[in-house]
Formats: sequence, C-alpha cells, structure tokens
Amino acid sequence: MLESTINTPIIESVFKEHGVSLHLKREDLIHPYISGNKFRKLKYNLLEAQTQKKKTLLTFGGAYSNHIHATAFAGKKYGFRTIGIIRGEELGNNLEKTLEGNTTLAFARAQGMELYFVTRSNYKLKETASYISQLKDKFGDFYLLPEGGTNALAIKGCEEVLSTSDSNYDYICCAVGTGGTLSGLINSSYLHQKVLGFPVLKEGYLHQEIEKNTSNTRWELNRKHYLGGYAKTNPDLISFINRFSKIHQILLDPIYTGKLLFGIFNEIVTGYFPKNSRILAIHTGGLQGITGVNSKLQKQGLDIIKTNYES
Repeated sequence: MLESTINTPIIESVFKEHGVSLHLKREDLIHPYISGNKFRKLKYNLLEAQTQKKKTLLTFGGAYSNHIHATAFAGKKYGFRTIGIIRGEELGNNLEKTLEGNTTLAFARAQGMELYFVTRSNYKLKETASYISQLKDKFGDFYLLPEGGTNALAIKGCEEVLSTSDSNYDYICCAVGTGGTLSGLINSSYLHQKVLGFPVLKEGYLHQEIEKNTSNTRWELNRKHYLGGYAKTNPDLISFINRFSKIHQILLDPIYTGKLLFGIFNEIVTGYFPKNSRILAIHTGGLQGITGVNSKLQKQGLDIIKTNYES
C-alpha cells in the first residue's frame, strides 16, 4: 500500500484563462478496498484496537457506506470480527434480495461482516451511552468505530495526507461528509494555505463539529455544491464526471469527489480563486459507490457514470 500518493496535474483551458492551476492528490490509489480517507481513518484505530486486544470491530453506516465497505475488508485482512449496524430495518426483511441489489452490503458480508439492520429512530441513538451498552450486551466487547470512522485517531491519520511537498499550494480542497478528513487537513496545512471543504450534504452542524477538532481558522465550508443532499445527483453532475474521466482518465464518484471537482471548476469560472492560485484537491476514493448510484440512475432511465473512460 502507498501512504505517500501522487499529485496529478489537471490541465483544462479554463484554468489558463483564469490564471490558476489544479492538481489532484490521488489518495484513491492507496488501496483497492481500503481507499483514500478510509485508509487514513482506519490506520490508527486498527492499531489501537490491537493494542487494546480487541477481537471485534463494531461500526455504523448506511446501505452504500464507503466506511462499511472498507471496515469489512480491513477487519478480514487484520483478523477482526466485524459488525455493521446498518440504517434501515426494512433492508433486513429480505436480506438476499437486498444483497442482490446492493454491492456494498454484499461485499461487506462476503468479507465476513455481520450485518444488523435497525430502524432509523434507533440508528439516531448510535452515539448514546445507553444504546452502546445495549449493543455490548448483545454482541459482547468490541472496539467502537463511529459512523464514517471519524474520531481523534481518524483525524490523526488524515493529518498525514499532506506532505512537505504540498507546501507549494495555496488552497487545499476536499469533499466533506463527517468532517474528519477536513479536520486533519486543516491541522496539517501550512500557515499560508487556506483549506476549503465542500460538504456533500445539506447540513447545519459541520462547522461546529470541525471547530472542536482544530484551532486553525484558515478554512471555510463551501455549501453551494451539495446538489440536493447526500448521494443525490443531477444530469449536470453525471455529465461532468463522465467528461472528466474521459479527458483525464481518472474516475470520480458521484457522492464525494465528483461534487468536489464540480464545485472547484465552478468556483474557478466564477472567479473565487485569485489569479496565480495553486489548488490541490484531495481524491478521497469512494469509487465503490458508483455501482449503487448507477443502479438508481438506470431505474430512472437516466445517463449513468461510465467506468471505462468511454465516450
């Protein structure tokens, strides 16, 4: 596995017109299954679980969660029993049918993860001591990984995304889900750099959550490009992702990195970035999510994301 990843230049005529440059840090190349920020978030948590001599990892996620996908593989690779608490009790009513239509959960189960489907109301209790106690009564002792994998050790791992060679950039840009990756980038950024987070869901709490993790104030959230909410897409986004992959031979997922690059391109065109700005965008992986989104798009008779750089 690679822990130091390459920065790929993205060459577009519009960048030259606006006097900026853009590179993409290929964190997606770290590992085919423990990809991007999921590798960074799990790294120190797995070491801590081993130190505590825990035999089981328990975590939470939605039906298409990158975190569930990565944790299942990592658990099998490093010898942990894994338990996934999945939002949506109805998904467990006919599990085989659910797995037929959901490659994320099917993959997790194939890695040995035990899947438990809970109501959305119970899922909301995932951070309460009483609910965690109930889970320990049911499953025994475990090492708890939060939804999305974000905790202090995850942020520590994400602080390692940037290297000394990244000091020549003026802006660091990243998609934001729970805020853990962005917090790590903020903490490890240089004094002259500004960190921009592009939330992928409509939210009102992220700013406060990130503030808990950093004293650095050289950052902001760009909330213009969540495009309807988490895992929501539109034809413009799909067209952008397909055009980008065809030109640059790099896949983007529609949940995180697609919205990130879509937002950066729009902000360049509208003049947000000053002339001569050097921008580094973080490719956080998550490409396994393409299959689930494509399935939904196909059912709606819409264009899908092309995964082989075809026209």
